[in-house]
Amino acid sequence: MDASTEELRDAHNVLSEWYAENLVGVLESMPVERAMLDLFAELTSAVGAEVADVGCGTGRLLPYLAGRGLSPRGVDLSPGMVEVARREHPGFEYDVADLRELPFGDASLAGVVCWYSLIFLAPDARVRAFAELARVVRPGGYLVAAFKHGDGTGHRNGPGSRVGSLGIDFDRYWLSAREMEDRFTAAGFALVFQGSTPPEEAEPPYGYMLVRRTGSANA
Repeated sequence: MDASTEELRDAHNVLSEWYAENLVGVLESMPVERAMLDLFAELTSAVGAEVADVGCGTGRLLPYLAGRGLSPRGVDLSPGMVEVARREHPGFEYDVADLRELPFGDASLAGVVCWYSLIFLAPDARVRAFAELARVVRPGGYLVAAFKHGDGTGHRNGPGSRVGSLGIDFDRYWLSAREMEDRFTAAGFALVFQGSTPPEEAEPPYGYMLVRRTGSANA
């Protein structure tokens, strides 16, 4: 594991309890996010039920996805996050794994959720990560991503952030919708829908992208 990935993992181990306390009920207050997940669930259910939340954090999305007829499981880089997820949302399968090396077989999933998990990918990790997502989604399956709009510049999550008091540092990257679409296309996905919300205070606009795995089941 490289130093930046280790730093990210360790920081999210520390963040796990903070997330568990501060993200409760957040989805209920975000109708756009629910709408994107609903659209993903409706389209994906025609392909299959097996989906993964890659970068699942505390597992907060899994009950919502299950309530829409899917069979979700969670994956996160942080053992601390997975431990909290198992405690807060039992009854689901969870794995500790790197986004660039997922614990799934080729074309084994009908869909993948990447909810603000792609924002941690450094430039040299992106090609491999997007290719790995394409590997595990079967042709005709879907992927939905939430991200933050930007120019790809790294942002250090340090003392000035909401969690600065926890004494952790890690890098985030806010990508443009164009780069997101280009990377998905290069990996073997086709754009279905993309949208964004207005910026709030110092935060950049939130972006949402739904893509479909290209190719045929017999390919």
